[in-house]
Amino acid sequence: MTIAFTFPGQGSQAIGMGKDLADNFVEARAVFQEVDEALGESLSQTMFNGPEETLTLTANAQPALMAVSMAVVRVLQARGVDLKAKVSYVAGHSLGEYSALCAAGTFSLADTARLLRIRGNAMQAAVPVGVGAMAAIIGLEHADLIAVCEEAAAHGSCQIANDNGGGQIVISGEKAAVERAAAIATEKGAKRAILLPVSAPFHSTLMAPAAAAMREALAAVAKSDPIVPLVANVRAAPVTDAGEIAKLLVEQVTGQVRWRETVEWFAANGVTTLYELGSGKVLTGLARRIDKTVNGISVNSAADIDTAVDALLA
Repeated sequence: MTIAFTFPGQGSQAIGMGKDLADNFVEARAVFQEVDEALGESLSQTMFNGPEETLTLTANAQPALMAVSMAVVRVLQARGVDLKAKVSYVAGHSLGEYSALCAAGTFSLADTARLLRIRGNAMQAAVPVGVGAMAAIIGLEHADLIAVCEEAAAHGSCQIANDNGGGQIVISGEKAAVERAAAIATEKGAKRAILLPVSAPFHSTLMAPAAAAMREALAAVAKSDPIVPLVANVRAAPVTDAGEIAKLLVEQVTGQVRWRETVEWFAANGVTTLYELGSGKVLTGLARRIDKTVNGISVNSAADIDTAVDALLA
């Protein structure tokens, strides 16, 4: 059995996230405390108790999701799961790539929290509210949607942001262009085209100011080569050099999250099980829709951890 650990992205946050872990494991409590200290505020209290509108803010949701993922990682490690010995690859969806790299030792926990706070603030500030938009297009092929975005570009920038697989692709860009692309996609046979309630057009060229901010932040932070390869979002292939990873993280801010291709790469290279570590079950559901030969397992509660430890140490 060849295993990869995957880490969820924005949208998987929910009030109460991580509380079961904190109530049951000292290692989880230590992670939340360290993240709180790194950010100079009690993010964990917002995670556990809300309010939801505060947790949903990009600058909070990103480090919060990472914190829950790392709490799971630290609890697994405390129970004898050696990541380097048991896991062949790590990958994460958008911000989850930072969680994956923290788990693999590229960044410290405190630095990862601070990087994600910078990333969240920079992405929010890059585009005035109302200028950009994102839409989920259901039931249209990737190549067809590229053509749709090119046609809609007469109304402004528009591109594929997330190729999530399972027939779901998210587009991002200027509001008028995204709305036009959604209409064209429907005309061309998409089952649904849904404008998303997001605060900014993530993974689009409009995020260029945020990419510049991350280039500066990543240049200044200590980093090590990951102990297992990262299958990078923008490449859908493994990377092991910390300097190259930093460049890809900058590229990722304005580039496409190639999640369908990432799971397909896993399946083609002998990975049989994807453990999704952290809040929610989004990636587990996507894995099942992308390739049924890959077994997706979500781990985000005390009960999940007991089951995962038994399987990983068997």
